[in-house]
Amino acid sequence: MKRRRRDFDVFSLAFLDVICCGFGAIVLLLVLTKIGEPHVIEVARLDLDGRIAALEAELYEIRGETVIFERRLQARREQLSVEQSHIARLRGDLEEIRGEYAGSRQLSEVQDILEGRLLAAQQELTDEMRRLLEHSRRRRTPDSAVGGIPVDSEYIIFVIDTSGSMFQYAWPAVVEKMTQVLDTYPRVKGLQVMNDMGQYMYSHYAGKWIPDTPGRRKAVIDLLRSWSPFSNSSPVEGITRAIRTFASPDHRISVYVFGDEFTGTSIDEVVREVDRLNTAGPDGLRQVRIHAIGFPTVFSVPGASDQTGIRFATLMRILCRRNDGTFVALNSTSP
Repeated sequence: MKRRRRDFDVFSLAFLDVICCGFGAIVLLLVLTKIGEPHVIEVARLDLDGRIAALEAELYEIRGETVIFERRLQARREQLSVEQSHIARLRGDLEEIRGEYAGSRQLSEVQDILEGRLLAAQQELTDEMRRLLEHSRRRRTPDSAVGGIPVDSEYIIFVIDTSGSMFQYAWPAVVEKMTQVLDTYPRVKGLQVMNDMGQYMYSHYAGKWIPDTPGRRKAVIDLLRSWSPFSNSSPVEGITRAIRTFASPDHRISVYVFGDEFTGTSIDEVVREVDRLNTAGPDGLRQVRIHAIGFPTVFSVPGASDQTGIRFATLMRILCRRNDGTFVALNSTSP
């Protein structure tokens, strides 16, 4: 009986040793775990703070970029609104142009119809009617006059005395009379202006006709107001140059002489020279009509002799009578 009791005690001690060792190991593990846990937590906390800071910085950056993009978007929207307004205006202009084009096209169609009818009516004219119409257009009668001056010419030439007496005492009247003469010819094929010495107002039109347009007429009148080249107070050179250069049997030409004096030596020599240059055609009419307007400046100059003025009037009266023209003597230098 004693032997069994001893075997049982030995087994019980070994078992207790194993149990105690197991509990000790567990306690040791718990102790070791408790010692390392604060360090791990601190590291984890620092890592999380860093990530939070990085995310916040990234968030701020994103917000900044968002503000920039919103501003750009707003600018694009404003620009788009401006472009849309511009497009709307262009569309309105396009519609207006289309309307005008449609209106002009309709007007053109109406004009085409009227022109067609006019052509048809012209084609219905008989040969006799055409002949009479052409004859009435080409008639050249001395009775076609304004203020006693025939106005049937196709070309007109002004020969203007630009001496000091004319420019100082009669120039406004010269400008006025030239304007009146031009008004009596609503339309001519050409005109020319030179002074009594034969000097052209426009050198680039020397020997050529100046085209007759409203703008050119105005330019001539405007330049005439201050035009004062040298003059010897004798219209002979200007008259003879005009006839030599422009006289033609195919052209109806009138020369208008504006002056106040004749300082030449012989009236008879001038008359013979003009007769030689300005020959008559088959109808008995001269190639160039000569008209003249006399300005009484000699009576405006104190102490001046009236002999040169009387000689001018005598010369121009003879030339105008012999060359199918008219002489007009003014009684005043006022325009």
